[in-house]
Amino acid sequence: MAAAIGEAAARAAIPPLDGRMTLAGIGGPVDIFRDQWGVPHIRAGNPADCFFAQGFAHAQDRLWQMDAARRRAVGRYAEWVGPSGVAGDALARRAGIEAASRRDLAAASGETAAMLSAYAAGVNAFIAEGVLPLEYGLLGATPEPWEPWQSIAAMRQRGFLMGSIWFKLWRAAAVRTIGPDQVTKLRYDDGGRDLLCIPPGVEADRWVATLADLGPALEAVAALGASDATGGGSNNWALGPSRTATGRPLLAGDPHRVFEIPSMYAQGHIACPEFDAIGLTVPGVPAFPHFAHNGRVAWCVTHAFMDIFDLFVERFAPGAGQYLFRDEWLPTTRRTEVIGVRGGPAVEIEVVETHHGPVIAGDPASGAAVTLRTVQVAETDRSLDCLLPMLRAGTVDALFEATREWGLIDHNLVAGDVAGRIGHLVRAKVPRRSRINGWLPVPGWTGDHEWQGDIPWEAMPRVFDPPGGAIVTANNRPVADDFPEYLTTDCHPPYRADRIARLLAGLDRATAADMAAIHMDTASPNGILLRDRVARLAPADPAQRALRDRIAGWDGHMDGGSVAAGAYARVRRALTLILADRSGLARAAADPLLKVPPPLVPANQLWWTLPGLLRADDAGLLGGIGWDEAVGQALAQVAAEGDNGPWSAMHQPRFVHPLSAQFPEAAALLDPASRPIGGDNDCVLATGLICSIGLPAMYGAVARYVFDVGNWDACQWAVFHGASGHPGSPNYADQNAAWTEGRLVPMLYGWDRIQSEAAATMELVPH
Repeated sequence: MAAAIGEAAARAAIPPLDGRMTLAGIGGPVDIFRDQWGVPHIRAGNPADCFFAQGFAHAQDRLWQMDAARRRAVGRYAEWVGPSGVAGDALARRAGIEAASRRDLAAASGETAAMLSAYAAGVNAFIAEGVLPLEYGLLGATPEPWEPWQSIAAMRQRGFLMGSIWFKLWRAAAVRTIGPDQVTKLRYDDGGRDLLCIPPGVEADRWVATLADLGPALEAVAALGASDATGGGSNNWALGPSRTATGRPLLAGDPHRVFEIPSMYAQGHIACPEFDAIGLTVPGVPAFPHFAHNGRVAWCVTHAFMDIFDLFVERFAPGAGQYLFRDEWLPTTRRTEVIGVRGGPAVEIEVVETHHGPVIAGDPASGAAVTLRTVQVAETDRSLDCLLPMLRAGTVDALFEATREWGLIDHNLVAGDVAGRIGHLVRAKVPRRSRINGWLPVPGWTGDHEWQGDIPWEAMPRVFDPPGGAIVTANNRPVADDFPEYLTTDCHPPYRADRIARLLAGLDRATAADMAAIHMDTASPNGILLRDRVARLAPADPAQRALRDRIAGWDGHMDGGSVAAGAYARVRRALTLILADRSGLARAAADPLLKVPPPLVPANQLWWTLPGLLRADDAGLLGGIGWDEAVGQALAQVAAEGDNGPWSAMHQPRFVHPLSAQFPEAAALLDPASRPIGGDNDCVLATGLICSIGLPAMYGAVARYVFDVGNWDACQWAVFHGASGHPGSPNYADQNAAWTEGRLVPMLYGWDRIQSEAAATMELVPH
């Protein structure tokens, strides 16, 4: 009975998508056509009405998700979810996201402010209609009005603290366990040599810090006192006209994120006489920050892993009222924040700040703690000023120019235009400072690690129409470490980028179908690496020999039906846990530095470090045994557990709505079904597992796309569940089958076809 009631409630929570609505706040009539996949195609008479309707349509499909994003951003999520939300809320309060977002709105251009106001008015017009998503009924809550600054907060929340901060915290905790002579090994594997984005196809060696270089940072970490016990990514690629069957550019890719429900992205289309653009939208935010085309130029991004975060170890006077800086005691800034908690008492926190930023780890009263300085909140940001100029851009060059002020998160921005030009720009605001800042928290009291302004936009890496006619980015190193400006210390391994480049090189006059096929490639170079180590073993136990033979005979592809692929993944996970245990790094999980939410788990970091150590036969972290012995132990553990069947059976993702654990009676409705899938962390088909959790895919391509530049009706895409955020909607998970199988659905652009095939049509008219 409960399930039947839930289904009825889910259907009742779906707002009308057909018909005519009279609304205050809109200047003229607007049409919203929805295709069979539920994607809204909006056509208005002017930009203001277009953004009003986009806010309205976002709220129709994703209001609860938008509300959750703004609550997470400003530190009010625990009011909904209880104690589990307190740590994240405390971090958001300490970071001051609300104040920063209000500041940024005040500094925005007039047209940006008008866009955000129109969008907010559309959201509020929907809220006033009174048909609210199912989640509000579960929570017994109602949405507050949307305010223009909250779109900035929602955009900020989507990429907040994404990148280098976690590597620095990890190494800082690890150095307190394994010592400074080993800590420089704790970077993601470079595959032997890093493959660079710019120039395309070039390899380079990494700069590795010496103990002398790290001296001040190690001193800073030591100031914290003794320890108690001590992944995302994306692919995109482009081919120029000389490499394609049509003589036009092709762009493709897939953003990798955790499989959150609803997805971070929603498909959408907005048009007026000034622009006509379609792509992946961010609910809560107008326009298309990351992936779209406007009929003249197409663009897409991957995370560039620029180092936009610094951690400073501060020395505090007794009582934490002062901190030391350049031999002078300066006053701290302090305030108290009260976090409301569903089902429990409110939590009061004290926020302590220096000129570097807020304390995020440690206790200032102890005399030392870690502060965070991040591009994302430290200074006025005008990223959303880029959105309208991007919609109007007609060329790759104009698109890149439009993004001068982007700084909320760093990207490899890849684009192609109808004139046949392709290009790649590292779109980011990166502070100028010492390269040593990239390794560990640095001393805040010396003044030697301060920011010296930003690297100019003109100096950021870029390439246009490279000689080989191909651009590939996959979170690999953007440029060599001898680049004139310090940009990054940590990035993802080059495996996906190298594989994509090899596949592109094998194409003769590539088609859109060729580009789409690359999405599903399952070759795993680390599978081959471990396979060859396993093949050297000579175990006496029959079960171990059988497992060795199965892995030794494997082709290295993480295909869903492969039993050997599953065996490899199980052995690699067992080997990673052995490394975590024997190195002592598993104990680092108790270090306060790894408690910054979401907390870091040593095994998850070591998953990425292990291949480089294995390739170099570096057993320095294995506590006195060699790699053959460690691999043998892992093989024995897995053999003793028995056969788990094909890889897809153990790797199948589970899509979990954030409220399903809180309301288990509704979980069957809230959690969309998934299907078995192949791939892994290292494949182009990046369906990543999290070592500490197990073998199921926890993140991956939340969307896939192919832009056939100039032939816009031939573009295609798919998302991993569906366009709608309503559990009762037929479009909640209707793209999952296509996504799992590697198929794409049409990205409808021509208005005649959109109208003729519309599954639902709504007209918004002024009151």
